[in-house]
Amino acid sequence: MRKFCFLPVALAALLLQAACVEDTGSDSSRPAVGSEYDLSSFEGARAGQAEMGLQNLGYEPVRTQGLTTWWFNRSTGACARIITSDGRYSSVTMLPSGDC
Repeated sequence: MRKFCFLPVALAALLLQAACVEDTGSDSSRPAVGSEYDLSSFEGARAGQAEMGLQNLGYEPVRTQGLTTWWFNRSTGACARIITSDGRYSSVTMLPSGDC
């Protein structure tokens, strides 16, 4: 009498299916990270070094209040509020363009 165990095979097939993600590009409500639309990847970066990166993406500082600076990208309409602490961007929040 032979016994077959299909559990490892079925589990492997399930894991392979779960690992597949189809990118349809339909999630336009969420911008790409580190792009001219979303600066969240700059959180934790050294402020002095990251500033040139922001400018290279088309952002310019439009308002400053203490350690908080609002950055605006005129070509995309993207707005970010960046709080600096200890020389680093401690908080990067994307906001509606009207907030800039």
